[in-house]
Amino acid sequence: MSTEEETSTGRSRRTLEIRVRPLEQGDFFAWYELFAGYAEFYNTPLSDERAMRAWAWLHGADSSAVRGLVAVDAEGKVLGIAHVQEFERLLENDRGLYLEDLFVAPAARNRGVATALINHLKQDARDRGFGVIRWITAEDNATARELYDAVAEKTNWVTYDLNVG
Repeated sequence: MSTEEETSTGRSRRTLEIRVRPLEQGDFFAWYELFAGYAEFYNTPLSDERAMRAWAWLHGADSSAVRGLVAVDAEGKVLGIAHVQEFERLLENDRGLYLEDLFVAPAARNRGVATALINHLKQDARDRGFGVIRWITAEDNATARELYDAVAEKTNWVTYDLNVG
């Protein structure tokens, strides 16, 4: 069963029944397909070695704090992925969640999948007493930014990367 939902532009879209759950070992091939799509979207080559290291991190190898979530439809098909990790906020004296990656299968876009993942994280953060969920996206990612502008507050912070290699 799906429902109709109106977007911020006034268009209606058909949303899906979506359940969000932790990433499981049996999700590997569905996860890999979505993670490869995410890498392609950001023009980042994804070798098998890099994918396997990411998969290991998501399952606690190397004492990684990153964890994975999947959004699935009523039949259990994986439609979207999110990778998140906790961080400390010393000035605020609390903790937050950093949304490292969020990607939805092209065929499932604009149907509530990303919103379900974000809402799940919001409830998880609230339940755990965290103060914020933070993420970044590319400035030209208009589709994602439309959703992000609707659910979160754009900050004034500028992000820098210092490559150390």
